Amino acid sequence: MLPVFDPNDYEAGLKLLEDLTNNACQIQQKVLEEILTTNLHTEYLKSFLDGDSGKESFKNKVPVVNYEDIKPCIERIANGEPSSIISAKPITELLTSSGTSGGQPKLMPSTAEELERKTFFYNILVPVMNKYVDGLDQGKAMYLLFIKPEISTPSGLMARPVLTSYYKSNSFRNRAFNRYNVYTSPDETILCSDSKQSMYCQLLCGLAQREDVLRVGAVFASALLRAIKFLEEYLKELCSNIRTGSVSDWITDPGCRNAVLSILSKPNSELADLIEDECSGKSWEGIIKKLWPRTKYIEVIVTGSMAQYIPTLEFYSGGLPLVSTMYGSSECYLGINFKPLCNPSDVSYTLLPNMAYFEFLPVDNNHEEAVHNVQCNGVRVPDQNGKEKAEAVDLVDVKLGHYYELIVTTFTGLYRYRVGDILMVTGFCNNAPQFRFVHRRNVVLSIDTDKTNEEDLLKAVTRAKSLLEPLGFLLTEYTSFADTDSIPGHYVLFWELKMRGTNDLPELDPIIMERCCSVVEESLDSVYRRCRKKDKSIGPLEIRVVTHGTFDALMDFCVSQGSSVNQYKTPRCIKSEEALEILDSRVVGRFSSIKTPFWEPFRIET
Repeated sequence: MLPVFDPNDYEAGLKLLEDLTNNACQIQQKVLEEILTTNLHTEYLKSFLDGDSGKESFKNKVPVVNYEDIKPCIERIANGEPSSIISAKPITELLTSSGTSGGQPKLMPSTAEELERKTFFYNILVPVMNKYVDGLDQGKAMYLLFIKPEISTPSGLMARPVLTSYYKSNSFRNRAFNRYNVYTSPDETILCSDSKQSMYCQLLCGLAQREDVLRVGAVFASALLRAIKFLEEYLKELCSNIRTGSVSDWITDPGCRNAVLSILSKPNSELADLIEDECSGKSWEGIIKKLWPRTKYIEVIVTGSMAQYIPTLEFYSGGLPLVSTMYGSSECYLGINFKPLCNPSDVSYTLLPNMAYFEFLPVDNNHEEAVHNVQCNGVRVPDQNGKEKAEAVDLVDVKLGHYYELIVTTFTGLYRYRVGDILMVTGFCNNAPQFRFVHRRNVVLSIDTDKTNEEDLLKAVTRAKSLLEPLGFLLTEYTSFADTDSIPGHYVLFWELKMRGTNDLPELDPIIMERCCSVVEESLDSVYRRCRKKDKSIGPLEIRVVTHGTFDALMDFCVSQGSSVNQYKTPRCIKSEEALEILDSRVVGRFSSIKTPFWEPFRIET
């Protein structure tokens, strides 16, 4: 199913993409046939299909599922039962999702073949960029890439994030030379498990090779901004290393030390002075272009929750284009941006029809599931109000301007699985639709790879407010927002408090309020706590206490903007600047967590 092509052959890559998008319908049919034929006798599919591998039978009998439905199957494999529960091919590892179940990362099955599919995906990105940007083979990419913690499950299978899986694989470490994808970071620095040493060494290598850098990037916008802050904090030390041709003593990882020393090679006072001079101004506006003057663009994901970082990136970028090249998930890699130099707000992804079998569940303009007639085991299923839910449609049957939730059937053992991403159809490339990523279903807060939903936020707030209730305080309303003005960003909660029996608010005890902040953090899921403690990609949570009547003023504002007073519900996350001004103008107390929440790598329960 995977076409073979030379990623250095620009024309061949573009022709392949033309074939994939022209023949999207036929390729999707073949993908489904291959998946069903291969996996028909797995325990999971046998329970629904009884030997029938036809598409109609698949759609009528195999249910659309979420993670809780398939979690028992995956946990059985993690605990040592055979892969044949869901996959005819051996499951070689489990990929941890940024989404969580019961406070722990979701686990997605993966196979050796899937690594080949990811390599194909990365290679096919190259001709798209070459179409729009000349000369990318005349220099290097300063991409800041990192691995994250992993665990061994009782079965011996490793469980780790999808990018960690790829960077540690032979597909990445033994990759064929591609003159369009030469990195300033040696593999040893990318694969260093100490994130601080990894960041320092990658920045040092990038500065030492500044004249070779043609593009700067990281996977997520938040990671690149953390790198800029790190650079600011360690600038003198980095320049000292360049000036002396040495590496700081605290870099103890032998692979990192040796790899960096081979790049520094000799003292370079001229380069160190130049870097210090470029960074000596009052403002770091445009610093990326100043430090790496040949840079043609910045490659980071700036769609979805990462869009909140666009203004800050534009401040540092010096006018360089912000490029989002790809759309992927732990379940599978999905789509490519065929117009990479477009405005970040216009980014759309074309799903590659050979990556998985795609279906789309219609949602209405409020991004709630539409009602029509979805079938599950041959039965039209009503929702809780007695209405029939909308039927999932195929990739080539989506409609322009409509919203959908993505459903995938993968080569690795997921069947009609709801990814949770809400997409809007923005156009077509030949016969393949293009989608704008709208948001993750149910997610209200996100700073980095964390995804906190409304239910988890409510549970955390409920635990924290229990500290105040014995003192006579009542939490009458709350909301939140993701504050990304600071680096790293952090969660902010607005609380309206009063004393029982009165609207007066006496002076708050800072120690109690700081404990409330900590309890909220301790109550959030494993991914949030890892970002706080291990990755340091999220700052301390903050509670801002507002005066009595603040949430009435917020409601008045929302109604003035068109909300129905009869149907108004307090939004649990605020994105409107005007609404934030209303809240901030009424703040009477600010408190932050002074304790880092507990975190350890999750364990599979046997």
